[in-house]
Amino acid sequence: MATARANDGIVVGRPARQESSESKMESGRSPRRATTLTVLGLLALLGIAGLTALGIWQVERRAWKLDLIARVDQRSHAAPEAAPGPAAWPAINRNDDEYRRVSVTGRFVPGADTLVQAVSDLGAGFWVLTPLRAEAGYTVLVNRGFVSPDERKAGAFAAPATSVLVTGLLRVTEPKGGFLRSNDPAAQRWYSRDVEAIAASQKPGAVAPYFIDANAALDAPGQPHGGLTVIAFPNNHVVYAITWFGLALMLAGGALFVARDEWRIRKKSLPRV
Repeated sequence: MATARANDGIVVGRPARQESSESKMESGRSPRRATTLTVLGLLALLGIAGLTALGIWQVERRAWKLDLIARVDQRSHAAPEAAPGPAAWPAINRNDDEYRRVSVTGRFVPGADTLVQAVSDLGAGFWVLTPLRAEAGYTVLVNRGFVSPDERKAGAFAAPATSVLVTGLLRVTEPKGGFLRSNDPAAQRWYSRDVEAIAASQKPGAVAPYFIDANAALDAPGQPHGGLTVIAFPNNHVVYAITWFGLALMLAGGALFVARDEWRIRKKSLPRV
């Protein structure tokens, strides 16, 4: 024991060995602790920057989605235009052309119906897609409408044999199949309106790279129920943005708490003059 004797005879002491051990422990931990905190601080800064960037991206996506909704609403309620012919096919794309109101006159190819599994406002059933030979000299697939399983069994949905005027919404092809289900052309099992695959199966010749969702004008007795296109765009970007920004604030708050706690510890360990 290392002791110091006061004038009144009282012995005040502190274990010299313990003091030496604590000093060595503190000097050994400090560099590792500082390095660990520095690494954690850098990771926190990267996390805050990344989460903030995701939040900003969702804000930008929301602006894009609102613009898309406005454009689609304008297209779907505009006066119908002539369906795009072969010269315009290479430029057809989802962003600029989906849900345009178009019209075309021609005759349906008899016996060339393709039934695609679907769920509509009328329940589960099938879309009936039939090639239409347009008077302009090309072929386009027309989604004539919806039939229930019972209507499919009855088979009373043969396409009109006369020339018809089809008005509806231009839709971009849906390749490969539906969710977790791939189209099987050989077995005539269809889960999406894949224009190229359906055209290859029916062999009607060169077909437009889009199809037309017919409106309710063709919805007559013995015909599929048309005009059931649902135009809906999920717009949850505000929720996502709040989530990312909230996580960034939580991480920033946690980092500030640790930094303040460390500052207090270091302040207490400073030698007093």
